[in-house]
Order: sequence, then structure tokens, then C-alpha cells
Amino acid sequence: MSDHSAPSVAEVDQDRRGFLIFATVATGAVGAAFAAVPFIASWSPSERARAAGAPVEVDVSKIEPGQMVTVTYRKKAMYIVHRTPEMIGSLAGHDGRLKDAASKDSEQPAYAANATRAVRPDFLVLEGTCTHLGCLPKPRFEKAMPELGADWPGGFFCPCHGSRFDLAGRVFEGSPASKNLRIPAYSFPNESTLVIGVDASTGVA
Repeated sequence: MSDHSAPSVAEVDQDRRGFLIFATVATGAVGAAFAAVPFIASWSPSERARAAGAPVEVDVSKIEPGQMVTVTYRKKAMYIVHRTPEMIGSLAGHDGRLKDAASKDSEQPAYAANATRAVRPDFLVLEGTCTHLGCLPKPRFEKAMPELGADWPGGFFCPCHGSRFDLAGRVFEGSPASKNLRIPAYSFPNESTLVIGVDASTGVA
């Protein structure tokens, strides 16, 4: 005969009640966790929004003078160049060597249809896609580079087929590309923030 007596009905009911309470709390916690997933996910831009071209924000205060950074907008490379006073000055004096010096036949917002092709002369914002066959032009900011000649003022060189652009993205004569590099819609909501994809004249994406 066993030394242990069978549990009473009261003990069984107490154990069952404890189990049910634990199971209910656990189920509720799991349900709350699943419910939180779509709520938390809603804080981030959706894949559809990113594919449609949600605006891209850049802290330009971190870009040193003379430096270029590349960001992606609508699956395209965007070049942002912090131009020095010397780089801005290099834009004058070679209009006669350009295909479209005044950018009349090239694509840019109205507020960038000026001598520097920019909202702010110190920052150049370009679509980094050659207007010939879509290659990526390389920065060649140094003047008189041996590969580009003693009269090279600094700018961009496309190694695929040899198109050359100045530091405003304007194409030089003799290049296969026929138009200047495209400038996207962008704006500066404050001194240190650039937003690509929001128009400076309307504030609309």
C-alpha cells in the first residue's frame, strides 16, 4: 500500500484554477505581442512608400567643403557636393565650351535654373546618371587633371564613353551626352537639412 494519500477534491480544483489563470495570462500576453507588431511596424515607411520615392533627408552639416556624398532616391544615385568658394568660382569662364551653358534644354527645377544650378550655391544636388546611356559619372574635382587636360576646371567624368560635366553638372562639347545632368526636386527646410523629393517652391513631395 502506498504511503501517499490521494489528493482531495479541493486540492485538485485549486491546481486546476491555478493552471487556468496561468494559461489565460500567457495567452493574453502572446496576443498582445502579436497585436503590437503591426502597430510598431506602422511607425516605419512601408515598402510601397519607399518604392514610390519617399523623400530622403540628409544632414548636410556633416558634409565637409569639397566633399561629395551619394544617397539613393527612387532607386537612383543622387550626388550631393559641398562646393567650396573656389569650386563655385570655377563655373565662370568656360561657357563657350559647353553644349547648354544656360541649361535651357536640360532638366532642373525652375529654382535651380541659374548660374550655379542650385538653391544654395554651396550645395550642388544632382542625379548621378549620365544623360548619354545611364552610367555613373565619377567625381574629378581637381583642376588640370592629366587624364582630362590642362584646361580641366573640375567636375565629373563618365568613364563609360567619355562624357564630361563641370561642377554644375553642365556637359562639355565633344561629349556623347547631349544634356546636362538632371537635378531633382529638393529643398532646405533649415540650414543643415536637405530633403530630396520635396520641391523648394511648393514644399510638396
